Amino acid sequence: MERKRILVIDDDPRNIFALSAVLRYRGFDCISAANASLGLMVIETEKVDAVLMDMMMPDMDGYEAIPIFKSRLSGIPVIAVTAQAMVGDREKCLAAGADGYVSKPVNIDLLMDLLKNL
Repeated sequence: MERKRILVIDDDPRNIFALSAVLRYRGFDCISAANASLGLMVIETEKVDAVLMDMMMPDMDGYEAIPIFKSRLSGIPVIAVTAQAMVGDREKCLAAGADGYVSKPVNIDLLMDLLKNL
């Protein structure tokens, strides 16, 4: 069976490293982008099965980026990954078009549940 490919978008390289390491250990292939603009360039040339999107980035935040990704990636889930974990933050991410929400520090079991149907 072909390994599923996840695009991890985060402006903090430590987050990219940690998420990518766990995902690879769990059987996924990973590619990354340091911001949403670079992520948009990646999806023009690379096939991805899901996107993990940091919501608080300097160039274009996830709230602005998710609708653009959703319009270009028909049926591909975009999951919000954010340090924003206050009441209402999950709903705000879902309202922006995210297919799922995981707060930082990431609960890996919850993330795996969101990715299990790829």
